[in-house]
Amino acid sequence: MAEITITKEEGPGRRGRYVARIAGVEGEGEIVFTHRGPGVISADHTGVPDSMGGHGVAKALLAHMIEDARTSGFRIIPICSFVRAQYARHPEWADLFTTKPGEDP
Repeated sequence: MAEITITKEEGPGRRGRYVARIAGVEGEGEIVFTHRGPGVISADHTGVPDSMGGHGVAKALLAHMIEDARTSGFRIIPICSFVRAQYARHPEWADLFTTKPGEDP
């Protein structure tokens, strides 16, 4: 399987994204997020182009976001349907998710 490189990009204002790239494959996958308050972001949208399909990009992006939340001490509001579905399958992530903006971790 191809190696996926993931970076975190903070945009202007409260928006940002986790971006996945694969060498030699056109396009990039992303999870777009918004800072909702102290220690809380929302996972707003996950997108992976067809050119990256079948490489596990969406799962790798979410795994990176989960690890970042654990090491940086923030919680996630799962707005994106993909993130919500994965969260439902992983009860061990319960400490990282919230439905309340501004809730401290």
